[in-house]
Amino acid sequence: MNREQLEHILRAASAITKQGRFVVVGSQSIVGTIPEPPGILGHSAEADIYPLDAPELADLIDGSIGEGSPFHETFGYYAQGVGPETAVLPKGWQYRVNQVRDPITLADGYCLDPTDMAASKLVAWREKDKEFLGAMLESKVIGRATLEFRILQIPQERLAQYGLTHEELTRRIGLIGQIISERPISNRVTGNEPSTIEGTRRALPLRKKSKGLDR
Repeated sequence: MNREQLEHILRAASAITKQGRFVVVGSQSIVGTIPEPPGILGHSAEADIYPLDAPELADLIDGSIGEGSPFHETFGYYAQGVGPETAVLPKGWQYRVNQVRDPITLADGYCLDPTDMAASKLVAWREKDKEFLGAMLESKVIGRATLEFRILQIPQERLAQYGLTHEELTRRIGLIGQIISERPISNRVTGNEPSTIEGTRRALPLRKKSKGLDR
């Protein structure tokens, strides 16, 4: 997925829900920072979103432009309506979002900061999350030290719902780092290639930081 496709999803979601502000979580929130995510970072065809001011309308999004819908079959990408509780996030994430605005309807998508999104993936810890985290760290779209600090801002009570602790999340970061370090040098992403995150950042303007969400 790229930014133009996310803007299309925001446009469609706005028409369906009559809402103008959406929160974008999950892997493809990265397009709020990187317009054309390379490789695995842009591989997913799914944007996880919910209306900021009416989260209960997420099911309407899922039923109208979700997986297997005519929208999906026509364009090759889709929206999954989720809830505010879907992603386990550090405190203050609302003030670090990146704003993407559809130029036609002016619908706004507030995309998670990449490090906040990475923290949520450490909690989810599926195979696809591990691969995505490895790509984010290896291509330097996020820094390990920043991620280690950010996970400490996840409320312990939220982690307890999943039987997790901050120490376990730190251990998981170490596992990802170990996997990266054991790869042959020729297979590592250095950030110097035009197709990597660093190359993309140099070539394309980044979307402005939002001033944060307000209700």
